[in-house]
Amino acid sequence: MAYTVCEKGCTNTSDYRVYIKNDAGPISPFHDIPLFANEGNKIFNMVVEVPRWTNAKMEIATKEPLNPIKQDVKKGKLRYVANVFPHHGYIWNYGALPQTWEDPNHIDEATGCRGDNDPIDVCEIGYRVAKRGEVIQVKVLGTLALIDEGETDWKLIAIDVNDPMAPQLSDISDVEKHMPGFLKASVEWFRIYKIPDGKPENQFAFNGEARERDFAHKIILETHEAWQNLVLGTSDAGGLNTSCVTVPNAANKLSIPDATSVVQSSPEPGAPQAVDPKVDLWHYVSLK
Repeated sequence: MAYTVCEKGCTNTSDYRVYIKNDAGPISPFHDIPLFANEGNKIFNMVVEVPRWTNAKMEIATKEPLNPIKQDVKKGKLRYVANVFPHHGYIWNYGALPQTWEDPNHIDEATGCRGDNDPIDVCEIGYRVAKRGEVIQVKVLGTLALIDEGETDWKLIAIDVNDPMAPQLSDISDVEKHMPGFLKASVEWFRIYKIPDGKPENQFAFNGEARERDFAHKIILETHEAWQNLVLGTSDAGGLNTSCVTVPNAANKLSIPDATSVVQSSPEPGAPQAVDPKVDLWHYVSLK
């Protein structure tokens, strides 16, 4: 299936949205893109929210119709991740697996914490800088278990199946073998990225050690089952927008004309707005 993006509004503003379309029209990247690109070979679709080296904290808008990608806002200001030396912006292509949901009403038996109410996050570690809104096919190598303000926030480690390194990477141990230091840098990034905002360092389950591929696949299937309950209406949506176009038996179906109307109601594209130069600052932290 081919997917395209439709940008609305102006970048670097709270009105900016990236809608996803298939051949028939607009769809939800949260609900309408299949989890599996090839289930037999465990190849997953990944929605890219943040291209590598960029700072804008983009995310699937789980509470809006059609769940476009937008920039996160906190206290009325657009959010950007700080450059914490030596890291610049996000150090992977960052995004999410569609048709997954970390249920905030469920306590994860592996971490003892509730889910964070979002699709499961993915760090794609290939060489190519992906585009915002791009849907790529990845194989999952393992996962980190970030504990973010008391919630389980899984961070899958994956690689684009078309990356030249992909044939050499089958499990999480292969990452250290062929990309020495990369997992350590990833753990450090997640541990310190909020410190410039005045927050304490993040914590991890499993002492910050990445879990293997089979464990990650188990977590993905659990979050996929949770998503199924969400979109079918058997779990409390808690404000999430579950409207979708293609999911059979979904509780909140949209017609293609209705989905098109949602996109058309967004502001027209315009010139990018200036970004505060402070976004490019280096920040230095010292962990105890």
